[in-house]
Order: sequence, then structure tokens, then C-alpha cells
Amino acid sequence: MADVVTNGREAVTLPHHWALALRKDSVEAIGAFFLVFTVAVSGLSHSAFTPLAAGSVLMVMVYAGGHISGGHYNPAVTLAALVRRRIGLADAVQYWIVQLVAGVIAGLVARAVVDPARTVRLRPSGHELGATAVVELLFTFALCYVVLNVATSKDQPGNSFFGLAIGFTVLAGAFAVGGISGAAFNPAVSLGAATGGLFAWSTLWVYLVVQAIAGLAAGLVFRALNPADK
Repeated sequence: MADVVTNGREAVTLPHHWALALRKDSVEAIGAFFLVFTVAVSGLSHSAFTPLAAGSVLMVMVYAGGHISGGHYNPAVTLAALVRRRIGLADAVQYWIVQLVAGVIAGLVARAVVDPARTVRLRPSGHELGATAVVELLFTFALCYVVLNVATSKDQPGNSFFGLAIGFTVLAGAFAVGGISGAAFNPAVSLGAATGGLFAWSTLWVYLVVQAIAGLAAGLVFRALNPADK
């Protein structure tokens, strides 16, 4: 079976698995872009409703694309799904690439539309840096753990609340610790925020490392608590 893509002059027939991968990657890119763009623009413009905006856009994007790609929009979630054995390595690598690229593009667009003079760069150090690592680890874990349980568990097939649960996890985390770490909980958001001028490049590695650890831990915990869910 094959799908047809038109390049303007001639029809190009793609093998079915390539066409399916293109659909999934496109959905991940769109979702990651709008998530990062929303977070970056809200943060750069100092909106008091940034947590609500972040949780809401994630929720609607999960509902919009979850049936196609799984609605990860987050390299840490993809890592958790990989460890949980819900996605293959090749698909995971493709997801990571499009999620991070979309995050960078979203950061650039956000920086272009918000007055640079209003930007305040988050640059934690000392105790603040340690606190940032802790809260990013905890809430990234919570987000990945929730995604695995509401969107991939065989005990909850076809539930209608998965998007709400995922969005509200980010909403709760952003309200709770946004003033400490900026509430990224997502390597694509972290990279996009640094590109947009919200996060300092010198401390970006802390976000990326602890978010990856959280995704790995969530996948392992899910497997330990659900040994029969393959």
C-alpha cells in the first residue's frame, strides 16, 4: 500500500510506512511548535496566565494529534514511551529530532514577535540552580508518568480524559514551580525557551539532563508497576 504526495509537478508515491512516519512526525512538529510558542510568548510578555496557556495548549494538541502520533510533543515523554516499549527506537529518534527542531523554530518566532526589551532571562545559580533541578525532575517525571498511565495503559483503553489529565499536570506544575524553574518539564520547551531568550544557555544543560532522567525513570516505574502491560 502506498500514499501519494504531490510536489507541484508530479505525483510521488511513498511506501506506506514512510507516509505513516511523515504523518506522525508532522503531528509531533505541529504540536511541539504550538506548545513551545505558547510558553515562550507568554513568558516573554510576562503574562500572568502562562500556566493556564501552557496546560491548555498541551491539552488541545494532545486531543488533536494523539490518535496519529500519540501526542508526545516532548522528548522526555518519548523517552518514557520508549522505555515502556510503546514506541520503537527509530520512531523515537525521529520524534526527538522534529520536537527539538520545532522548539527552536518556535523560540525564534516568539523572540521575533515580542519586544526584546521586555525579556528577562532566567539564570539560576547556587541554591536556585539546585532547586530548579529538583522541581524539573519531579514535575517532568509526573508528566511522563501521567502520560503513560492515561494514554498508553491497556487498563484504560479509549478513555476520553487523557488530554485533560496531561494538560492539568502541566498546569499544576507551572503554578507550583513556575517561579523557581520556569516550568519547562520538556527538553523542547527548554531549548525553545533558551532560543527565545527566556533561559540562559549556561544553565540549559541542567534542564536537559534532569528531564531526560525523569523520562527514563517514569518509563521504568510504569513497567515495574504494570508488569503485565506489554
